[in-house]
Amino acid sequence: MNATGLLATRRIRLLLLAPGGIALLAGLDAALLLLGVGAPVRDLSLISLHGVLMALGFVGTVVALERAVALGRAWGFLAPAALGAGGILLLTPAPRDAGAGLFVIGTAALVAVYIPLWRRNTQPAVLVQAVGGALALGGTGLWLGGVDVPWLLPWLVGFLVLTIAGERLELAHVALTDPRAQPIALGIAGAVVVGTLAALLWPEAGYPLLGLALAALVAWLLRYDIAVKTVRATGLPRFSAACLLAGYAWLTVTALIWIIAGPVRSGPLYDASTHAVLLGFVISMIMAHAPIIFPAVLRRPLPYHPVMYAPAVLLHASLALRIVGGDARGVDGLLQWGGVLNIVALLAFVVVAVGSALRGSRPGMRSRTPASDDADPGADHQKAATP
Repeated sequence: MNATGLLATRRIRLLLLAPGGIALLAGLDAALLLLGVGAPVRDLSLISLHGVLMALGFVGTVVALERAVALGRAWGFLAPAALGAGGILLLTPAPRDAGAGLFVIGTAALVAVYIPLWRRNTQPAVLVQAVGGALALGGTGLWLGGVDVPWLLPWLVGFLVLTIAGERLELAHVALTDPRAQPIALGIAGAVVVGTLAALLWPEAGYPLLGLALAALVAWLLRYDIAVKTVRATGLPRFSAACLLAGYAWLTVTALIWIIAGPVRSGPLYDASTHAVLLGFVISMIMAHAPIIFPAVLRRPLPYHPVMYAPAVLLHASLALRIVGGDARGVDGLLQWGGVLNIVALLAFVVVAVGSALRGSRPGMRSRTPASDDADPGADHQKAATP
């Protein structure tokens, strides 16, 4: 690809990613309102949109864009375009159902993207991610139908967790020697789907079942994910592995809450279970993969730098403060401080990433890359996204 084509491609992808960034900022503003502290925009209507803006408007757009790039066909970009537009529409006076409808279109397009990806690569990893996309479609359809977000949390969790688990399985399968590993992963993904459905229809049994499925997934990841080995490496492989393992710990917290407490849709346990998985797990996964995935998507290097540890450590430390000190002990001040520092950590990582990207794009600067694909959690994505 020549320089002009590369620049045009980068601009189009940035344009598709921009609504996700806006959804992130709006979702963080809503988080400040929920915490009861000062927020730049004091629009109380944002509070009810906090969860969908973060899970679908932001993370959903990023996931869909990465998958569209991997597919390499123009129609695949309908998924991130619709999800991003849906998030933006929710921030306007337009009817809520207009934005929700675009979320349904975006998740349906995401599921459609997995069909040619599956034909190209009939591996269990793609199937696991496709199942996650189907849960996103089901969740957005239910939200369009009027089901409140606390009842939909298992669907959003299932979407994001299975998407990430599929990506980890995609990498791990290269080194898998146990013939049972991939069938077990598929079985666990099936259990997540069953638990998600049961959590909506029979919550008293469904939440513990889903919690057990998530705990089994964590056990699988700790057994087979190469992060267990690369955490002893240096540079980017070690940073990514540290973020991954910390994320698995937070996913375990959510699993245990649902196993022990059952359905939680309000109060401290809801707050703890929600933020343990969506902040502690999902955002930590984004931090782990950002130096690899974003260059593959945006065609701009994002070199690893040790300063990336600062927002990652702040994220996990502030989340512990929020959940242990705030939710578990009922100390409002610790809950607020933890929540505010969660936001600072997120924004700090964005600043660090942008600074690293600008620095890496200077002439003569080279990205610090791992020595092999086995040490690189995003190598498969880079290959898939290369024209």
